[in-house]
Amino acid sequence: MSVTGSKPLDHDFGGRVDRVVDMAIEAGRIVGTVILVARRGEILYSRAAGLADREAKKRMTADAIFRLASVTKPVVATAALALVETGVIDLDDPVARFIPEFRPKLADGSEPVTTILQLLTHTAGLDYGFRQVADGPYHRADVSDGLDQPGLSMAENLRRIASVPLSYVPGTAWGYSVAMDVLGEAMARATGASLPELVDRLVVQPLGMHDAAFTVRDRSRLATPYADGPGKAVEMDEHHRVPFGDGFISFSPGRVFDLASFASGGTGMNGSAGDVLKLLEALRSGGGPVVRPETATTMTSDAIPGLETTMPGWGWGLGFGVLRDPLAASTPQTAGTWRWGGVYGHSWFVDPALELTVVALTNTAIAGMTGAFPDALRDAIYGKPA
Repeated sequence: MSVTGSKPLDHDFGGRVDRVVDMAIEAGRIVGTVILVARRGEILYSRAAGLADREAKKRMTADAIFRLASVTKPVVATAALALVETGVIDLDDPVARFIPEFRPKLADGSEPVTTILQLLTHTAGLDYGFRQVADGPYHRADVSDGLDQPGLSMAENLRRIASVPLSYVPGTAWGYSVAMDVLGEAMARATGASLPELVDRLVVQPLGMHDAAFTVRDRSRLATPYADGPGKAVEMDEHHRVPFGDGFISFSPGRVFDLASFASGGTGMNGSAGDVLKLLEALRSGGGPVVRPETATTMTSDAIPGLETTMPGWGWGLGFGVLRDPLAASTPQTAGTWRWGGVYGHSWFVDPALELTVVALTNTAIAGMTGAFPDALRDAIYGKPA
């Protein structure tokens, strides 16, 4: 489609977004989605499209609840920074101060110090199983990425993680990882409260994120999960593997209903698009009422200068990616934009220079998170020619 002469959020942007959504749903690549676009806190575009359950012909609704996957990370990061503000934890604290038994070593057997800050910035030397080949060390150790293995305890998963040599000396490189799961446990140990209790008290309740939780408060609104298929998306089964990079992502959608499953600080929450928008808008507008303005600024700034991520043009803040170079990243977004997503099919970003916040939750992994759909959605909002 041609958008010659258009610009971000011009009067045609809603029509362009509609076309992107309609095409993805008609092609069967996306089953259902809820999209919110806000500027200066005012919602300029809101749409629930497609189906929450294709087989039951149940339409998507604006208040649908989704398995958030890594959209959990900014929520938990915000709770962690709230604890830093009150002095309960410090960014330079060794993780072993709170989890004495968690002492991962390098391949040479030496035991480096890992800090809370390194967990937040994914510079702790840890990894994700889905980033490794199918017979990689995390797979051999049966480490859970927080999306599978219903009933697995945190204690056992920490043991498995620590049994694998660190990928690099903490602080010397960046690697997306299970670090937020470890951080969540450190937060719980530091306070004597569970991670779900902390997140609810420090973030969810103050912001009125009514459906955001590590459990599902209304199963009737929970979107059915789908996964990329050879043609159209396919409904996930209870142990579903989706190819990703050189490996795969392992999903167990029923994990959320097993109360024995560890509370994953990286992937474990559920919630609505409105919940996510409330958090992002709070951070964009100064952090209130959950963190101070200077904390929100720190969270949304590049915290790893000098280190490269696996995403050209992107650095990392305290909980999500931060755009360094739009040209290198091939994006129309402004430098300083922060964004991330979730492998159950989500993407979001905040462009602070434009005071723009976008949330796009889908029930389709992985097409809703990365690739043609979120890229086209972004470009439609910015008026970038197709």
